[in-house]
Amino acid sequence: MQSLACLGFFSATMQFFLIVYPKSSILFEGGNFFIFLIIISLSYGLIKAWPRPIEQEYSQPKTIVKIIKGDILKQQSHIVIGMCDTFDTETPSVISNNSLQGQVLHKLFNGDLTQFDKLVNESLNGKKPISTIEKKGKKLKYGIGSTAIITHSPRLLYLLAYCEMNEFNEAKGTVDGVWRSLIALWEQISRTANGSPVAIPVLGGGQARMSNILPAQDSIRLIILSYIFASRDHKICDELRIVVQDKEYDKLDRMQLQSFLSSLRGS
Repeated sequence: MQSLACLGFFSATMQFFLIVYPKSSILFEGGNFFIFLIIISLSYGLIKAWPRPIEQEYSQPKTIVKIIKGDILKQQSHIVIGMCDTFDTETPSVISNNSLQGQVLHKLFNGDLTQFDKLVNESLNGKKPISTIEKKGKKLKYGIGSTAIITHSPRLLYLLAYCEMNEFNEAKGTVDGVWRSLIALWEQISRTANGSPVAIPVLGGGQARMSNILPAQDSIRLIILSYIFASRDHKICDELRIVVQDKEYDKLDRMQLQSFLSSLRGS
C-alpha cells in the first residue's frame, strides 16, 4: 500500500512537471526511468512497513510510553498484575495456572502459595473490605481499584483489582471498572514507584472475560489515555511499558497505535 502511494506521488509530480515544462518529457522516457520508479517505490514501502518500536516520548508530562512484545515477568521494572477484587491466589482450583496471576505464583515465588499469600495479606492489612461473598477460596471483597503492593526485590508488584469474582469463582470486568482501577493505580504508583519504569499487561482478556467488549487494541488505548491524563496532574513514572503477549502483539494495528501515541503530544 505504501509503495503504491509512493508511485502515485511520483506520477502526480511528473504530470505537474510536464505541464510546467512540456519539453522535459524526454527525461521520463525509457525503461530505465520506469525501473527507477519501481525500485524507489518498493524501497519506500519496505521502509514504512519495517517493524519499528511503538513508543512516544512526551515533554508535558515528561515521560515515555512504550508498547512492547514479550513476557511481562521478565521486565526489569516494577510490574502491574491484574487481579480480582477478592485477591484469590490459589491455583488451579480458583486461579488458572496459565493466567498471569498463576505465572506470578509459580515463576516468581516458586509455587510457594503460603509465602505469596502472606505478602498479599500483609499488604491488604489496614484496607477495609467492602463486603463478603460465599465461595471457595477467599471471601473478603476489597472493591475495584484496590491495590496490594508487594516487594519482589528489587522491584514492586502492584496487584490491581480490576474485576469482580462471583460465587462460582468466575471473574468478570467492565470497561468502567478498568478505567476506575487504572486511575487508582496511577495514584499508588506515583506514591511508591519513585519514578522508576513500570510495566503493565493488557487488561481485560483471559479470565476477566472482556475480550469481546475491550479487545487488546482498545485496552491499550484506555491504559495510555488514563496514564497521560493522570501524569498531567502529577508525576507517575519516567517510563510506562505496556507489555503484550506475542500472539496478541502480532494482531495489533501498530501504525494506528503509534499514531494514537503521537496524537497525545499536543492535546
